[in-house]
Amino acid sequence: MYRRKSRSISPRHYKSRSPSARRHKSRSPTPKRYKRQRSTSSSLSPTHKSSSPNLGSIDCKNACEELKKEEEERKRRQQEAELKLIEEETAKRVEEAILKKVEERLNSDEIKQEIQKRLEEGRRRLNDEVAIQLEKEKEAALLEARQKEEQARKEKEELEKMLEENRKRVEEAQRREALEQQRREEERYRELEELQRQKEEAMKRKKQQEEEERLNQMKLLGKNKLRPKLSFALGSK
Repeated sequence: MYRRKSRSISPRHYKSRSPSARRHKSRSPTPKRYKRQRSTSSSLSPTHKSSSPNLGSIDCKNACEELKKEEEERKRRQQEAELKLIEEETAKRVEEAILKKVEERLNSDEIKQEIQKRLEEGRRRLNDEVAIQLEKEKEAALLEARQKEEQARKEKEELEKMLEENRKRVEEAQRREALEQQRREEERYRELEELQRQKEEAMKRKKQQEEEERLNQMKLLGKNKLRPKLSFALGSK
């Protein structure tokens, strides 16, 4: 779009500033101005007739200088427009040549083989990276499984240890309870034995007391029987 616009603008610019048109326009005011000056100078008094040629030459000189500047400016712009067109055309041709060269290069067997080679290398590299990544993930999974197994083993050992400790505590409590029960039973047995011994001793004492009482009674009875015999004996003498 930029190139077409530049080409479309440049011809109009070039036509509007052609040498003939500018030369015709720039020269036309000078005679008119000179005619007006002559008509004016002819109407002046005789004392001012000598200054009219000097004014006309100054105006002509200024007009020539202005025309020269405009001509130089026109040529400069024309050269710039032509250079711009040449640069755009050159850039276009260079770009077309580069594109053509690139297209030819891309369509060549050498480039196709190079592209295929790089694609295969990229596939191999990608496969290697995937294999390495899979191996890493596999190792990580195995490590994680081993860690979980080790953790499970430790937890099992801790659980078994805790169960063993609980079992020992229960057994110890049961043993202490059995010993305490045995002690209580033995103490009860001793109490019963003591009671039995005391009972037997009481019975023995009672029996002994009864025996003593019987003996005493027998002694008393024996004494009572002896006394009348003695009295009878004394009386018979």
